Parts: sequence; C-alpha cells; structure tokens
Amino acid sequence: MCGITAIFNIHGDMSALRKQALEMSKRIRHRGPDWSGIYQGKSAILAHERLSIVDPASGKQPLISPDGKQILCVNGEIYNHRELRQRLKDKYEFQTGSDCEVILALYREKGPEFLEELNGIFAFALYDEEKDLFLIARDPIGVIPLYFGYDNEGHLLVSSELKGLEGFAVHYEVFKPGYLFYSPENEIRQWYHRDWNSYEAVQSNPADEKELREALEAAVQRQLMSDVPYGVLLSGGLDSSITSAIAKKYAAKRIEDDSRSDAWWPQLHSFAIGLKGAPDLVAARKVAEAIGTIHHEVNYTIQEGLDAISDVIYHIETYDVTTVRPSTPMYLLARVIKSMGIKMVLSGEGADEIFGGYPWFYREDLLMGNGFPWSKNISVRQCLLHDDFIKKLDLEEYVSKRYIESVKQAPILEGESQEEKRRREISYLNLKWFMATLLDRMDRTSRACGLDRTSMYSGLEARVPFADHRIMEYVFNVPWEMKRRNGVEKSLLRDAFKDIVPHELLYRKKSPYPKTYNPAYEKILSERLTGIVNNKNNPINEFVDGRKVMKFLKAPNEYGKPWFGQLMTAVQLTAYMLQFEYWLEEYKPEIIM
Repeated sequence: MCGITAIFNIHGDMSALRKQALEMSKRIRHRGPDWSGIYQGKSAILAHERLSIVDPASGKQPLISPDGKQILCVNGEIYNHRELRQRLKDKYEFQTGSDCEVILALYREKGPEFLEELNGIFAFALYDEEKDLFLIARDPIGVIPLYFGYDNEGHLLVSSELKGLEGFAVHYEVFKPGYLFYSPENEIRQWYHRDWNSYEAVQSNPADEKELREALEAAVQRQLMSDVPYGVLLSGGLDSSITSAIAKKYAAKRIEDDSRSDAWWPQLHSFAIGLKGAPDLVAARKVAEAIGTIHHEVNYTIQEGLDAISDVIYHIETYDVTTVRPSTPMYLLARVIKSMGIKMVLSGEGADEIFGGYPWFYREDLLMGNGFPWSKNISVRQCLLHDDFIKKLDLEEYVSKRYIESVKQAPILEGESQEEKRRREISYLNLKWFMATLLDRMDRTSRACGLDRTSMYSGLEARVPFADHRIMEYVFNVPWEMKRRNGVEKSLLRDAFKDIVPHELLYRKKSPYPKTYNPAYEKILSERLTGIVNNKNNPINEFVDGRKVMKFLKAPNEYGKPWFGQLMTAVQLTAYMLQFEYWLEEYKPEIIM
C-alpha cells in the first residue's frame, strides 16, 4: 500500500499550494517510505508516497500515460492486472510493470465507467490534463482508506489519512466505499451495485463447500502477488489458520507467472503476538507446526503496550477503545515484522462478518433487539460524564438516528421471513459499520494488522482475502442454516476446510484476539485515571465528573458492560477515558455543542 494526496480545482498561483501538497504528503509518508513523487498540472497537484510491493524498479508514482495527458495516484493492488494488460496491450503502451497502470489504460478506453473490471483493493485520484477534469474512486468494500474535503477557496483536497487534511480543509469526511467522484458530474455517486435486493436473484442460492473453497483459495492465491518478501498473521483462530494454510499451499511458486517458476522467497513466515503464556500463542504454534510455516512468536509486556498507546492513537486517528485495544499489540507486531524485511502480510480478518461468527447472528435477544447489537448499553458509556454534557450530547438520539438510517439501506427481500429479514439487516450492519471499522483499523496499524493504519505506520501492507468482494457477494446470501449447521457458527467455512486445520483447533471456542486484560493492567489504568481527574487543570474535567469517576473506580464491576464481548468489561471504560484524555491533550480540539 501507499499514501496519496491531491488538490483539485486550482485556479491561480500554484506555488503555495505545491508547498501545501508536499506538506500533506509528508504527513502520511509512513505509508510509503520507499519513494515520494509529485505532479503539478493546470488545475491539480497529485502527490504519492510509495510502499513498493509490485514492480519496485519502475512502478513509482504518479503514473503518467505515454502522451502525458493523464496522471494517476493509487493506493492499492489490482489483482487481475495481468489479464487486463493482455486485453489492452494493443490499445495502450504500458510504461511500467505496476499493477495499477491498467487504471490509466481503462480510463482512456471507457472514461469513468470501468471500475467493475477491477479485481482488487484501491483508492485513487486521476487527473485528465487534456480535458482538465478528474476522477476519484474507492474499492467496493473499503479496504483502502480515503478522505476528502474542501478549503475556504473551494479547492477539493484528498488524502489517505485525515492527518493529511488537518489544518487545510475546513470540512472533510470519509470517501465512501464503492463510490466515485467525476468532476464533470460534480457529485459523488455509487458505482458498485449488486442484485441483493432481488428475491428472484437469491432465493435459491445454495452454498457448495467445494465452490466456496475454490473461491477462497483463488482469493488468497491472487493476493500473494508480490515482488518482495511476505508473511501471514496467525492468531491460532479458525480464520487466520485457513488463510495461512492456503498461503502455504501456493507459496512455493510465483503467482506473477501463473506458478511456472519458483518463488523468490518460498519459505512462508507466520507471526503471532501476545502477553507471555497467552492461550492464543499456544494455538498459533500448533497451527504453524501443522501447516509448516516458519513461525515467529512475539511477546510484549503490559508496560510496553501502555507506552505505545499514544503512538497508536495518533496513527489510527481515534480514541475508540474497541479500536485502540486490538491495534496496540498489532502496532508492536508490525514493527517486528517490518524489521525482518517483510513488507506484506495476509490476515484472516473479515470472516466473522460474512459467515455469521458473532453472537448477534444467532442469540435471539441480540438478533431481534432494536439497535446496533454490539452497542446495546449506551447509558454505561456516558455514565462518567457531567450531567449537563450528557443532556447536550443526546447520545441515544444520535445512535438511534444512525441505526434507522442504516437499516433502511439494508437489502431486504419481500419473500423472506421476519427472522431472515432481521438476519439480513444484521449482516448489512456488520458490513457497513463493524467491518468498515475493522478494515480501517487494519490500515491504521500496519496496513495489515487489524489493520491498515497500525501496519502502514511501519510501512507494512496487510491484505484481507475474506474481504474480496467476490467472496462477500457469494456468502452474503447463503441461507443461514448452511452457515450454522447443527448450531455451530461458521460451520460452512469449517466444513470446507476441515482437512487443512488441525481438528483440535477447528472447533476451538472463539477468542477475541489479541487478549490484553490482566489484573496488573487494570491497576495501572485505575491509578492513571485517578491522577488525571484529580488534576483540575486537565481538559478532560470539562466533560468528565470526577466524583462519578472515583465512585466507578471503587466498584467498576457494578457498571455492567459498556461494550459487547468477553473483554469489553468495565476496565475498558477506564481505558476509554484515558485515551479520550490523551486525544484532548494532543489535538486540543474545539468542542462545539
């Protein structure tokens, strides 16, 4: 992966804006430490920070068409680029071996209506110098992050991370997955459409274990496309065990020439992280022995995790505890992986969202309830705030509004039962909210570690085979009884790969990864929060009631679970307050109510 920034709609002197574009790009250079490039045109400036995975020798960006009329910056990978090159070779003279150059060729052939031909993950900005127009687009699932905004002069700004826009844009937002912006149309529109709303299209959609296996193996094989050393993230759970086993199956040959030659780095390395003695580490070790990877086990201490939190919050650009908690060990792991010369890893993220691995898919109280099933107890989350601030926030109203908006967008079928309708709504909510957060977390921690931000901080790319849109399209409409046969969640996935995962681990109880809770951890958090609320000058005291906090710290278990899950007990609320405090101190935001 890489980092892109761009400024469009420029009219007048460009010198100051070129400096701005360089500064915007510099802020996200951790995403692409291998090369920096910039292009200045009539009314646009595009900048790129490169992490070279495919064609390190000639694939630097911005990419420019042979006649110099179209310029492109891309963050992503196009897995079917060789097939597209073959089709387009008589129409376009390719300048590099970059997988992303096919975007230029397709644009010249079809204008903006080519995105359905791409099999990959991407976010890009394309400038047509000849026609003085531009195109911005993002992949269907949102594996690759992208943000855009406007300044006071009407310039449109684009960046892979929010920090690239900070201080320059007066308004900014997420560029939605599966959407494009084509400047002649002057509006953002959806380009990715599927027939999930058609009952006739999906009413008889039987799942075939053999077909599923072939599809997932093909997705993993495609994503092994790399001209640099790569590895796999192996937690010891079902999903990462499957992706690791498939990767091992194909690692000996080069994907780039259809497995005709030996791989440049045929030995597959697997990686796991955890506190010393964590059960996940034991399980990961057993899987690695069974499939034959060179396994690396990384231990970290509670103090090392706490020391890393400030860096993690900066790079993931949020203080949300459900994101910070798993991102912290993955941030540490990404640094270790990159230090070994590995620049890309595969992850097993995404399977729970499409195969129904979470309790709200099958527990009736969660399934048939009203609201986001993973966020039932809003009152506990705001119980430490000042009463007047709670009234101003009106958090229940906000969450309810967003929930209703989201449910209305779910692809409901008229011929379904009420239970199946609800399950379809839950599946859609998982893709729109839960998985989107998970993928963005990946990008922020290593572009591979829970993932994009924490991995990309270290210049490590993470790929997610389960988020391949072909897999998601296939599984989304599979009948629930096939996804959970005999009361076993993800039974379709387990049965399809029962011969490659050790039997004792095939039905291992789901465990949140990585586990970080520890009594010593809780004690340190409590002491830190006590010190903060006792400091009357700390900015958090404008929002948090110190008396409520002290009462909470004396009996935290009486406050229930602010977040759903095994680990999301009251200790996470303490961590949440500490992370909020760091965010306030670091960014000094102006809170407008």
